Amino acid sequence: SPALAPEAEVVRILNADHHDPFEILGMHPVWQDGAQRIVVRCFRPDAKAVRVVGQEGGPSGLLDRRHADGFFEGIIPDCESAFPYRLDITNHDGDHYVVLDPYCFAPVLSDFDLHLMSEGSHQNLFDRLGAQFVEHGGSSGVAFSVWAPAARRVSVVGDFNGWDGRCHQMRARGTSGTWEIFVPDLTEGALYKFEIKGGDGGLQVKIDPFAKRMELRPQTAAIVHSIDDNLWTDADWIERRSRSHAVEEPLSIYEVHLGSWRRVPEEDNRSLTYSELAETLVPYVKHMGYTHIELMPILEHPLDQSWGYQVLGYYAPTSRYGTPDAFQHFVNTCHNSGIGVILDWVPAHFPRDAQGLARFDGTALFEHEDPRQGEHPDWGTLIFNYGRTEIRNFLINNALFWIGKYHIDGLRVDAVASMLYLDYSREEGQWVANRFGGRENLDAVTFMQELNHKTYEEFPGVLMIAEESTAWPGVSRPTYLGGLGFGFKWNMGWMHDTLGYMADEPVHRKYHHDSLTFGLVYAFHENFILAISHDEVVHGKGSLLDKMPGDAWQKFANLRAYYGYMFGHPGKKLLFMGCEFGQWKEWDAEGSLDWHLAEHADHAGLQSLIRDLNGLYRREPALHQLDSEAGGFDWIDFSDHDQSIIAFQRKGKDASDALLFVCNFTPVLREHYRLGVPAEGTYLELLNTDAEIYGGGNHGNLGAVQTEPKESHGRPHSIDITLPPLSTVVFKHQIT
Repeated sequence: SPALAPEAEVVRILNADHHDPFEILGMHPVWQDGAQRIVVRCFRPDAKAVRVVGQEGGPSGLLDRRHADGFFEGIIPDCESAFPYRLDITNHDGDHYVVLDPYCFAPVLSDFDLHLMSEGSHQNLFDRLGAQFVEHGGSSGVAFSVWAPAARRVSVVGDFNGWDGRCHQMRARGTSGTWEIFVPDLTEGALYKFEIKGGDGGLQVKIDPFAKRMELRPQTAAIVHSIDDNLWTDADWIERRSRSHAVEEPLSIYEVHLGSWRRVPEEDNRSLTYSELAETLVPYVKHMGYTHIELMPILEHPLDQSWGYQVLGYYAPTSRYGTPDAFQHFVNTCHNSGIGVILDWVPAHFPRDAQGLARFDGTALFEHEDPRQGEHPDWGTLIFNYGRTEIRNFLINNALFWIGKYHIDGLRVDAVASMLYLDYSREEGQWVANRFGGRENLDAVTFMQELNHKTYEEFPGVLMIAEESTAWPGVSRPTYLGGLGFGFKWNMGWMHDTLGYMADEPVHRKYHHDSLTFGLVYAFHENFILAISHDEVVHGKGSLLDKMPGDAWQKFANLRAYYGYMFGHPGKKLLFMGCEFGQWKEWDAEGSLDWHLAEHADHAGLQSLIRDLNGLYRREPALHQLDSEAGGFDWIDFSDHDQSIIAFQRKGKDASDALLFVCNFTPVLREHYRLGVPAEGTYLELLNTDAEIYGGGNHGNLGAVQTEPKESHGRPHSIDITLPPLSTVVFKHQIT
């Protein structure tokens, strides 16, 4: 009969090998005996019999079982036009249930959506692709869609269809490479993946690249989830953020790995949940005076040992610590406590896990085909193809998603140097030059410029931070000036030089004095963050405290002096968890920080110092207003290498806000040390890292010193001060 589907088409449905099953399945008009009739076809391997039931007493009819595997087809009697219907299923056990037919629904994605996707300008992909709760065709359910241009067939599989790729075969949307299907009546919590048949006929099951929630490792299914915007109560914070100008404001960041900040030993040493962290971590950060928390990557990742840097679910907060709603609660609590949240973000590479982005549609879709471009030699991962419009759009959407949907206040972009250079960690012959024959990854440059431009345009006041370790010019300069457009750059050179200096025995430091001072040569070329991150206390590098030379007293004194110097040096601040109270051992992601140490006087003193430094930093405009301008800094003396002493002035917009820092990096008490000062009068001692409350020897200047009309350091007035051993002392001119 001409009303019947061709046998070849039926076989394609049965074999799950059809690019557009909607052409066959569902309701269609056909011609039979010179008249239009209505035929309904469905594939239901769970059914023994299927009846079409029209809504509100409409037409109905029993479908013929055309194939034993579950293909049903039938002309609806006395019916010439399409009508709303359901399928009345009798399963093999004789049970009845009535369902809506997914193949009776029109597409959900508009042609305009597809157009924007193709040109890479869609800024709300996360609200269109993946699994979206929608009202469609008069019914509620989930619209599934995925980009897989080289696929022969794509199906959504899950616990709602027995993970059978034949049941919900998706339609291809023209030449866009996008596949979609609407599954009516599906609810929150359903598990799903995409089953993809590549152009070569190979079959693989993949995680949704836009999954909003995923199962707890080692399981990898996506979970249908909608983000509840009604959970937020931080509108005032977001409004203030939009008016902020971070380069002139205090920015002191506490870097945290959520899984090892604090654990519960009596419960199998488990990590704290997002909810528990909201109750414990947030008050601690507020008490310590930090302005922001930076979370090491919490995007879903399969391997704990990667610390989150090998991402599997770019749009899902990891289920290790709870639900997405609980993560929202954590961020909301931070904001209502006056704490910003920065997310460590990883657009440089992704893991090879078979269920992830690697060869997603059977081809190198997200990565490069050529291993000289597509494989990362250091990490065994794959590199995103930034030259492909859709990939740039995927990543930029991801940045906008975390800031927009989860109210994240900034992104610290990981491994920027590896993105910028085509020959990063490669030998001659292992990389492909750009079109001009150079080593610069021009596609990555374009991506980062577009990323930063769109992010700042959409969310003024957020922080875009580059972890970039080379001398690439203009990392934190605007894109209209040819820069990459980041707001800030980690100062890796300062970190390397100063930690190397502090690791030296004090007797040798005079030979390396320039390690302390060289950073000021380039300090204002970028908007810098002075970062002492997790990378400095892991992989055999030892803890920050243990890097310091000498006995225990000297180690603590050295570290206190270093922290004082760090908070005085131009640049925003970042400190990894545990460094604030002096971990003795290097960081272990599988255990908790050694919080018991904070009960001991030396460790508690160090912790108090960080709290007071944060307070000083936030109170005193000189320490943050002109952080990235040469006018905010003056040397008093950078040449006293024999005594390993430096002295400098920090200035704000108001001259009266100036602070004087003096650092002594030897264990020698320097009495009657004369220092030229900018103005005569009284200089208050605001902070002394050798104070007894910090665990020091309590040498100092009794709260203040008076100037004398004696020339020193090219200035007509000077002060005679006591410099404690291994210390930083901070003074402020008292205006009378």
